[in-house]
Amino acid sequence: MKPKRVVVVGLDGLEPSIAEAMMLRGELPALAGLRRRGGYARLATTLPAQTPVAWSSFAVGANPGVHGIFDFLHRDIATYRPDVGLYRYEQKSRFLPPRAVNLRGGKPLWGWLADAGIPATVLRHPCTYPPDSFRGRMLAGVGVPDIRGGFGAPSYYTDEETTGAGDGEHLVAVERDAEGSIALPLRGPKGPGGVDVTLPLSLHVDATAGRVTIAGDGIRDLPVQEGQWSDWLPVRFKLGALQTVRGMVRFHLASVSPLRLHATPVHFDPDAPVFPVSHPWDYAAELRRALGPFHTLGMAEEHAGLNNGRISEEAFLAQCAQVVAERRAMLHYELDRLDEGFLFCLFDTPDRIQHMFWRYRDPQHPAHGGAMPDPDRARVLEDHYRVCDGIVGEVLQRAGDDTLVVVASDHGFTDFRRALHLNSWLHRNGFLALRHGIQAGDGAGDLLKNVDWGRTRAFALGMAGIYLNLKAREAEGIVDPSEAELVKADLAHRLTGLRDPVDGAVAVRTVHRRESVYRGEFVHRSPDLLLSCAPGYRVSSTSAVGGVPSDVFVDNRERWSGDHVVDPTAVPGVLFMNRPFADDSPRIVDLAPTVLATLGAPGGDDMEGRSLIS
Repeated sequence: MKPKRVVVVGLDGLEPSIAEAMMLRGELPALAGLRRRGGYARLATTLPAQTPVAWSSFAVGANPGVHGIFDFLHRDIATYRPDVGLYRYEQKSRFLPPRAVNLRGGKPLWGWLADAGIPATVLRHPCTYPPDSFRGRMLAGVGVPDIRGGFGAPSYYTDEETTGAGDGEHLVAVERDAEGSIALPLRGPKGPGGVDVTLPLSLHVDATAGRVTIAGDGIRDLPVQEGQWSDWLPVRFKLGALQTVRGMVRFHLASVSPLRLHATPVHFDPDAPVFPVSHPWDYAAELRRALGPFHTLGMAEEHAGLNNGRISEEAFLAQCAQVVAERRAMLHYELDRLDEGFLFCLFDTPDRIQHMFWRYRDPQHPAHGGAMPDPDRARVLEDHYRVCDGIVGEVLQRAGDDTLVVVASDHGFTDFRRALHLNSWLHRNGFLALRHGIQAGDGAGDLLKNVDWGRTRAFALGMAGIYLNLKAREAEGIVDPSEAELVKADLAHRLTGLRDPVDGAVAVRTVHRRESVYRGEFVHRSPDLLLSCAPGYRVSSTSAVGGVPSDVFVDNRERWSGDHVVDPTAVPGVLFMNRPFADDSPRIVDLAPTVLATLGAPGGDDMEGRSLIS
């Protein structure tokens, strides 16, 4: 029977070696059943092996040069500052409101399906903010910002002395007034003139009960128990006489005394997002009415809170479980009304949990600080794989012979033990210069703000890219286009095979010119060179945002201990289908053509993949 429905379940970051071992032990019955019924293979990913890049290639069936997504970050060509690489905001005149613009190009498979009159529903696919307009329904995924317009900035409130704000968070030192109440300013969007708009909340502490209550004008009182997450608190920020922005926030109370209170980034309210997060525009509100409130932030899991030590591992896992429950409910909601066409649903939590708990698979990981890790924590990843297997089993129970079921991950995972400060290497080797009097280290700052562009030939931004400071392209470019190939060749020669001075291990396997790996309309947006690190190594977060530390290599002592932005051949994804398929080296770009061919819809000339089902 020819399928009239295709259901794709995305399990972001699911690692083949873990899944294969668990299937052999009989611990993933649904995935093992899929393998027996149809097939299984490791799935080739993109360069870089990164969520927005790989899933965009899934969507358009082509390499990143066709869709233009190369990293979470890219540089502002006029200012050199790192900027969001997934979307931008523009305002054509001061008389018109700003609008969000999706930077993903290319025509996605749901666009081709719409042209053929075939309905599609897309739940939380990355790089869909703002959502595409097509015949179907879409809830945007990775790329949806918080109410401030970034990837997600939590707040932390405390009355104890602290060494400073953690990465990406807003730290608020609080004090009790004479009645024991605590002012709790919640930072919202930027208002006129770029000034932060804050909501004046207050906190009342009941130390005996181990509880606090959050209150404010016009909002309901919200109790938070010690060691627990609160319910959602709807909030409104007044930007002016005629504009109010609505959002939602949750709190986690680590302790009452001293006060340690973590607030999530402020999410868009599904009923009234300031920019659209769904198509049709009211689809998010429909899901909220049917299923209850849900996280709208693209990267919803509170990894920043865990990485900064503001919430416990138990609290992080509890919040991940809620994200999974929300997504599971959405999937079931849409399965119940899927008569024909295409349904996609992405579960991000395998990726987030592996980022934060991978170190427990490596007793010698620097994040342990020489201590022996808790052996029970080593099972967290496998426990979550069982949850994912259960979700797949639920889909299979609802899928008849007329349904093609595809389960895929965009990339795998590996250890992240050592960080490479790429801008520091460029500085030491004479490609990047700092202003006179500035030394590499904390004084150099981030955002490339102390780079001397008149003496800089190359700089790094993002997790895998190097840009030349090219004349007539960069604002203060000095590299003549006639010399560009020589500079790229010199960089590639010196970086390929770069060894870690501590043990002599190869840290950088290969360096690629963009023209050798990308083709398409948007190649000009990409970095000039792309690094493929060896497993165990990754370009540092500091370098990714334009920092120039004093060292080139450092131990990764953070809880973010696993990663995948390495040599793509080392981190393939997984592919399962309930139909036999050509499993000799399938690629993520093959999946869109497979879906289209199955449902009888044509694709475009830009598609590089092939259908895996004859």
